[in-house]
Amino acid sequence: MKRKHQRLILLFLVLVLISSGATLILIALEDSLVYFYTPTDVKSKSSTVSGNFRLGGIVLKGSIREVGTVTNFGVTDLENTLFVRYDGILPDLFREEQGIVAEGSLSPTGIFIATNVLAKHDENYMPKEVAKALKKSGRWKDSRPNK
Repeated sequence: MKRKHQRLILLFLVLVLISSGATLILIALEDSLVYFYTPTDVKSKSSTVSGNFRLGGIVLKGSIREVGTVTNFGVTDLENTLFVRYDGILPDLFREEQGIVAEGSLSPTGIFIATNVLAKHDENYMPKEVAKALKKSGRWKDSRPNK
């Protein structure tokens, strides 16, 4: 075999190895990604939402029900509501009409089973999608100065 053909074969093998490595890295990263959705996103994409994801919104007024360590409550973005079940101790800042982000997965019955709940202490930390829905409905006032 000529030297030119050997270089082409070597170049081809290097490209195959690099592309295989990149593919393996992307597959590994995909498993660790956690997407963020609002209740409206979950309702509209219910067939494509699977695995663990983060659900963000406001705790629906009058929806908190506690039985032992299990807490059921509704999360809304003022367009749609998704009910959440969480077994554990909730953060001190968790209350009605408070912004939260819950991490977990959707059950076959359509209830979000949370493994972790984070309470937001004010609307300055509200996810963009939820803040946009709140501004649209007139329920959230931005107290920060315009930039």
